[in-house]
Amino acid sequence: MTAPARVRRGSIVSAIGWMFLIAALLFWLPGVGPFIAGIVGGRKAGGVGAAIVAVILPALCLGGALLVLGTMLTGIPLLGMVAGAGTAVLLLLHAGPLLLGAIIGGLTA
Repeated sequence: MTAPARVRRGSIVSAIGWMFLIAALLFWLPGVGPFIAGIVGGRKAGGVGAAIVAVILPALCLGGALLVLGTMLTGIPLLGMVAGAGTAVLLLLHAGPLLLGAIIGGLTA
């Protein structure tokens, strides 16, 4: 008897890449483009939890990077904090349709 084939689960990194690529290509469809990108990325992530992480992680990483770089380049910690936190909040607010699509895609994976 042979061992059963191992089912390959998705990857958060590939889900982030697919979401970025499709959202960039469908930028001209406000709402529908990120929703489609979320569905594809959620399926690539392989589950709902991984899909949610794939949506939120890039926004938090970019916000943190802008916090560090804004502080480092201006020398004013408050300015870096405002730039980083503001960017993270705007990206998370923009990610509504992307998150909804990712949850649906994660459920269908």
